[in-house]
Amino acid sequence: MKLLTLTAVSALLLAACGSGSTTGSSTATGGASAGSKSSDVSIGLALSTLNNPFFVSLRDGAQAAADAAGVKLVVTDARDDATQQANQVQNFQAQKLSGVIINAVDSDAAGPIVAPLIAAKTPVVAVDRAVNGATVDSFIASDNVAGGALAADALAKAIGDKGKVIVLQGVAGTSASRDRGKGFTDGIKKHPNIQVVATQPADFDRTKGLDVATNLLQAQPDAVGIFAENDEMALGAIQALGDRAGKSVFVVGFDGTADGVAAIKAGTMAASIAQQPEELGKSAVTTLLALIDGKTAEKTIGVPVVVLTKDNA
Repeated sequence: MKLLTLTAVSALLLAACGSGSTTGSSTATGGASAGSKSSDVSIGLALSTLNNPFFVSLRDGAQAAADAAGVKLVVTDARDDATQQANQVQNFQAQKLSGVIINAVDSDAAGPIVAPLIAAKTPVVAVDRAVNGATVDSFIASDNVAGGALAADALAKAIGDKGKVIVLQGVAGTSASRDRGKGFTDGIKKHPNIQVVATQPADFDRTKGLDVATNLLQAQPDAVGIFAENDEMALGAIQALGDRAGKSVFVVGFDGTADGVAAIKAGTMAASIAQQPEELGKSAVTTLLALIDGKTAEKTIGVPVVVLTKDNA
């Protein structure tokens, strides 16, 4: 994946705005062209769920960018239901929105969902999770493969580079879960004295993380580490561990949410791979507005991730 810093993304879009395009001039953050009123522009943000602090922050970042550009942002919550998301995106098209951002419930299901928009030449940007089976105008996400590899190294360091570990996976079919899992699997292979003894989905959900971790820890009582593909599941695992969290069993999460950072500071979570959800949302809106103005954008825009530990949380 080609990585660009957010500064580089902004520079790219600003350069596009100054290229002398006949479609009208605007800054990337301004969005609407000089030939149209920004107040007439409405865009859609189809989120997988708002029952997760990460996506709440992503929405807030998108809303801030839309407000700054003077455009209307219509937000939907699919509640992790791909069928509901299909209906919501269909409604976006019926409303004749100028463009759509999709955070897919299921990457494979998202292709047919956005295909009618693409056929109608409505700009489509995917954020955080890829769309399979259809070519969107741009995909903006953290480098989840690299993040998974960083998580493997962080967990290895926490457990002394040896022992049995458990993996809590996200929602099956999402690119975020697949990519984080791939990065972790490849990364942990570099630590031959560590054995992954159990892997099971907990759907990026804290309650499910608690339940799945409880069951897996009963089946694997000598496990010394847990990698959860997001902080919500990691926090559920910490609940399952009780007093053992951060003492005899070490947990690494992903997202760098406020609750995750608090757990790191408390010593119950060893590390989290921090994303920048508000910046993802802002970048998605900025990119979509540039596309609506007839400009071009990178097909893949990567937002860097960093490892948070007690030293830097």
